Amino acid sequence: MDQTIKAYRLMKESDQVIGKVIDLTVDDLPEGEVLVRVHYSGINYKDSLANLTNSPIVKNYPFTPGIDLAGEVVESADDRFSPGDPVIATSYEIGVTHDGGYSEYARLKAEWVLPLPDGLTLKKAMILGTAGFTAALSIDQLEKSGLTPEAGKVLVTGATGGVGSIAATMLANNGYHVVASSGKDKAETFLNDLGVKETIDRDAVVGGKIRALDKQLWAGAVDPVGGETLAAILSKLQYNGAVAVSGLAGGVNVPTTVHPFILRGIRLIGIDSVYCPYDYRREIWERMSRDLSLSDKQYSTISTKEIGLNELGQYLPTLLETKTFGRLIVKIK
Repeated sequence: MDQTIKAYRLMKESDQVIGKVIDLTVDDLPEGEVLVRVHYSGINYKDSLANLTNSPIVKNYPFTPGIDLAGEVVESADDRFSPGDPVIATSYEIGVTHDGGYSEYARLKAEWVLPLPDGLTLKKAMILGTAGFTAALSIDQLEKSGLTPEAGKVLVTGATGGVGSIAATMLANNGYHVVASSGKDKAETFLNDLGVKETIDRDAVVGGKIRALDKQLWAGAVDPVGGETLAAILSKLQYNGAVAVSGLAGGVNVPTTVHPFILRGIRLIGIDSVYCPYDYRREIWERMSRDLSLSDKQYSTISTKEIGLNELGQYLPTLLETKTFGRLIVKIK
């Protein structure tokens, strides 16, 4: 194929990173066994970091960001995929060291590509994206650790962001009493529309001085924040409680002690959505199309805006400014 395609490309100009939509050809794409015509992508925290001049994500330019994509197979050298197959791809090296989803076509390694589960559309898959996958993986790990709706309340931090809003929705849909924390105005209205009944201010999670052990409030927690927030959660979990942590927006240092672990049997579960094994990844995506699925109304609420490639430069910085609710979806073609 020598067809001209459009891509949002990051380029260095005079020590500044500039993002532009430019023309490429399919031959300009990196190596891989599967060529995908991209229909949708999304905006994640990593994508916003990639767009920075001093990005901790991108090392070589020019580069196409976008860690998520959904589309249809055009060509495949791997017999697991055929032209016309609807597929999704998230994480691994996509949008980090391998050109990503902000392009009309993407060429990927076959082991990074998953068939679209029954019950999901390409758009719904990208409303979920890495954020939804991380949320579902967190819930799956907490349930494997013994969490049930009968165990008690479940805290979800950063609840208006991608991971938080989707985790809170999935938990509420499955009968859990969700306590959602956020520091944003109008958070309660947004979360109520998703089925969450209890919303607290994020300052109530830390609540001043962090104690080694505090009052037992929650049976489990989904935490994409980290830092002092995670330390406070550990001190306030019920006996044998667990927290699934997947982010570091609140910092990388966690000022805690060994007390929650040895006196209350607390479990700290790290969530890795990047290199999660293929079979387990596929299992979680299947759950997202079944028992962890969202209603059409919830998808519409979480998908707060749909933009095009030409608008990426305007919207990529907004996740770093913590101004957004839910998920921003990029319609590619």
